[in-house]
Amino acid sequence: MGFVATVLAALVALLHVWFMILEMVLWTKPIGLKTFRQSADKARTTAVLAANQGLYNGFLAAGLIWGLIHPDPAVAFQIKSFFLACVVVAGAYGAWSVNRKILVIQGLPAALALAALWLS
Repeated sequence: MGFVATVLAALVALLHVWFMILEMVLWTKPIGLKTFRQSADKARTTAVLAANQGLYNGFLAAGLIWGLIHPDPAVAFQIKSFFLACVVVAGAYGAWSVNRKILVIQGLPAALALAALWLS
């Protein structure tokens, strides 16, 4: 189960690196417009907000990567637990405040990784 937890946590980290890129770099590009279903005008006016949101996703990814590479297993467990729980909360809040799909895209992978981590 430890291997599964590591793989799932790494996938959640990669997802958040992708979210960061989407929100910080690609927000006003065609892929960003399509992903977030918005017009070019709306994207331009919200780009600074999206970049800020992307930065937070980058912090979540950095925390998970830190947990994945930390040499002390007990500390790594705590770091991964904290950041995965943060992602679950962010996914739940996003589902409540923006779109229910966020719970599946962001929250579910983190919840599965967290469960696998706690079971390992």
